[in-house]
Amino acid sequence: MKIILTGSLGHISKPLTQELVQKGHDVTVISSKADKQADIEALGATAAIGSLEDAGFLTATFTGADAVYTMVPPANYFDHSLDLVGYYHRIGRNYAAAIGQSGVKQVVNLSTIGAHLEKGSGILIGAHDVEQMLNELPAEVAITHMRPTSFYYNLFAHTHCIKHEGRIATNYGVGDIIPWVSPVDIAAAIAEEIGTPFTGRKVRYVASEELTGAQTAAILAQALGKPLQWVLISDEEMLNGLKAAGMHPGIAAGMVEMFGSLHTGLLAEDYFRNRPAVMGKVKLADYAKEFAAAIKQL
Repeated sequence: MKIILTGSLGHISKPLTQELVQKGHDVTVISSKADKQADIEALGATAAIGSLEDAGFLTATFTGADAVYTMVPPANYFDHSLDLVGYYHRIGRNYAAAIGQSGVKQVVNLSTIGAHLEKGSGILIGAHDVEQMLNELPAEVAITHMRPTSFYYNLFAHTHCIKHEGRIATNYGVGDIIPWVSPVDIAAAIAEEIGTPFTGRKVRYVASEELTGAQTAAILAQALGKPLQWVLISDEEMLNGLKAAGMHPGIAAGMVEMFGSLHTGLLAEDYFRNRPAVMGKVKLADYAKEFAAAIKQL
């Protein structure tokens, strides 16, 4: 198959590229950075250097492909000029236009847990909107929306508190079930979907392990070799902390709403109704070794 991947050589796209190339597919990786070309080619893929903001570039790159993997790259939440929803909408519209004009018939779209919600998901509303944009494409375009859960590497956001206070302080967690996921497991699930012919629309959740905040802290503590607690704080405390760190105030409020909805159960309600039959292979105890080694170097 001829497959186009977005996401450059990020946490998901790099292992995805490696797996698809190993399976003999003709893989093209889109990156906005020309200096990534050599690294992409070293994996056995073709590099397409250009911007996701350029619908014409996307259309030309998608043309002739059997399948496309789409994702919206992370934005800088500390950029106070960022319109996060507008950013998602621009990329989503460009994907929809390029898919429609290029004739691609299979799309695997990276979405998120909580994308079923029309409100109450905070910063995840953009992913919901992108799903809706893609779903408006003709029915002959088969679309799988991948909805991963909380990424293990998001724990790095708590580095300062872990190192200096021995705690993770958030407005969710402790006794809440947090479905965690490794990007490696997401990549494996995407590769499965690309290799599975179907028609219409479907949603697939991806998770590696379900743990409470307290269980998460205990596993990390063992890897770190030091005590660590997960502490529940108020929405107001969470918001003030994010804004004090310099985060865009509107995005900080969206983060608080997102985490608060995980605490109430709203965010994960559809996940628990449609949880994966098989969890991913990478468990937190595996990832914790990598996490602890990185924390100790900071």
